[in-house]
Amino acid sequence: MPLVIAFDIYGTVVDPGGIVGALGETFGAQAALAARLWRDKQLEFTFRRALMRCYVDFDRCTAQALSHVSGELGVELSEERTRALLEAYLRLPAYPDAEPALRRLKSAGCRIVALTNGTEKSVRTLLKHAGIDGFFETILSADSIRTFKPDPAVYDLVRRAGASGEKAWLVSGNPFDVIGAKAHGLKAAWVRRDPRRIFDPWEFAPDVVIGNLEELHRGMLPQQ
Repeated sequence: MPLVIAFDIYGTVVDPGGIVGALGETFGAQAALAARLWRDKQLEFTFRRALMRCYVDFDRCTAQALSHVSGELGVELSEERTRALLEAYLRLPAYPDAEPALRRLKSAGCRIVALTNGTEKSVRTLLKHAGIDGFFETILSADSIRTFKPDPAVYDLVRRAGASGEKAWLVSGNPFDVIGAKAHGLKAAWVRRDPRRIFDPWEFAPDVVIGNLEELHRGMLPQQ
């Protein structure tokens, strides 16, 4: 049975920091700060909504997070500019290591799926724009069950895709995501792109820690 490798998308395969250029026209010197706050608030909203069972989809969370950031930084956004920035979020770039890593794993016979908070439609658009959609067998979206990571129900989608035990992996750059997968019995790799980042000191640890996606095969392929 081949490995089933579920990739988180935002912050793992595609770079949310790639929105800085689009933000520059509106936020100027605060563009990098705005990008970071936007991402942080986006995740915060998903956590809160999952806990409250007050679901709206990831696109809506993203729009609400942008509205919050504009207010926090004192920058007024027109409807037209808001729409342009949300469209730009569908064109985030893939990390440079994504394509060669996905190609290598696919060539080795691994099944590659996306496991994401994003809606299937938006993630499909995102992956296609990044030029990597062809590597993914399917998109497992939290939207299909109206919740968000790290709800255990999201990680159960990987098992529904036919993976089990040692053959089911999550790959993510987000510690909360890795912890969620491990708590639900999946194997997990943490992509630690910034060596200054620390992993949350919980009772769950990643099986593999890598600096970029091209290192992934070293911790996975020998186990086939």
